[in-house]
Amino acid sequence: MRFSVAWPAVFVFGVFGMASLSVAGDWPQFRGPGGRGISDETEVPVTWSRQENVRWRAELPPPGNNSSPIVSGDAVFLAVATDEGHRRSLHCYDRDSGELRWQRTVNFEGDEPTHRTSPYAGSTPAADGERVVVWHSSAGMHAYDYDGNPLWSQDLGPFIHIWGYGGSPVIVGDLVVCNCGPGERQCVVALDNRDGRVVWKTAEPNGTDGRQKPWIGSWSTPVVAQVDGHEQILVSYPDHVNAYSPADGSVLWQCDGLDKLVYTSVLLGDGLAVSMGGFRGPAIGFRLGGAGNVTEGNRLWRVEKNPQRIGSGVILGKYLFMVNEPGTAECIDPAGGEPLWQEQLPVKGPIWSSLVAAAGRLYVTTQQGDTVVFAADPEKLEVLSVNSLGEKTNSTIAIAGSRIYHRTHAALYCIE
Repeated sequence: MRFSVAWPAVFVFGVFGMASLSVAGDWPQFRGPGGRGISDETEVPVTWSRQENVRWRAELPPPGNNSSPIVSGDAVFLAVATDEGHRRSLHCYDRDSGELRWQRTVNFEGDEPTHRTSPYAGSTPAADGERVVVWHSSAGMHAYDYDGNPLWSQDLGPFIHIWGYGGSPVIVGDLVVCNCGPGERQCVVALDNRDGRVVWKTAEPNGTDGRQKPWIGSWSTPVVAQVDGHEQILVSYPDHVNAYSPADGSVLWQCDGLDKLVYTSVLLGDGLAVSMGGFRGPAIGFRLGGAGNVTEGNRLWRVEKNPQRIGSGVILGKYLFMVNEPGTAECIDPAGGEPLWQEQLPVKGPIWSSLVAAAGRLYVTTQQGDTVVFAADPEKLEVLSVNSLGEKTNSTIAIAGSRIYHRTHAALYCIE
């Protein structure tokens, strides 16, 4: 084992008031229920600032990290890394007050590179109401109950890439499923959520030495699709998308057409899906289902050259909304791949966060900490607000119980 677990004392940050327990509308994993980036909340804030509509603010230790918050029950969970990645932690905050209830830290002594724009703690936790799991890459997968008691830890080996890690675990029934990588070792792993036992592991053979060119890899978080009445786990990889059986990890079908780098998650629509490559690479649309290589029969379209894309979009009905790294927003026909409109958002700086949809609106945050809210309108870009916290971030907001939980490099916010 290359890591050890420390159980430090609990630290409490100042908060801006207390209220009764609220447990409505959980956001239990990266990009919310089902990983689609869609909230069913109807009363979600549209405007805020450092002085307006902030219920509480909890300071975070430097340096900033990219992990996004999740919300489950009366708790908010967040991954944090300090000491140049040698201390990797899970924090638990009170959902109503912002009090730090506990933190659990893994001490990691190994050598794992990353890029300055992709700090350690790049993965978002996942929770199911009883357990919360966090993947610390080469420092292992760890599970705790909501009081912070350790339940299990699993060493999955080293994952080496000069750009770091970013895929997040998801909970599928009794399984914790994670796209582990990138690097020479890349695989989808399913662990038993009750004891951490490896149920299955399916290697993805398309990896390379993550320290040397050519740089290849997937930072995609798995999503679960209902296909012909059965659950299938979809992951975007260099060159293709795989659909896995939750029962044994076998590859049920594969659709080709991507390139060497993939950052986004698969976007699910009605009987179809869209996968987008990174570094201006291809995007593809395809029908779900089949067996074997379904490219010829299922692929609906392929667009070769695209803007650089880091965060994931959302599919709402017949329309796909996407925000690209340069700050361009667009609406795309997911069945045909044709752009319906593309406009520049009124902000400066790159965007790495993913889109989140709620109440007919779309939310996305720039690296400078400006969250743009715009209408989910298939005909035009209509910006509703630009909300600045003045703190840098690469994270994606969580929406739960009519509140927004927003992580910057400096603090965790509850906006109400």
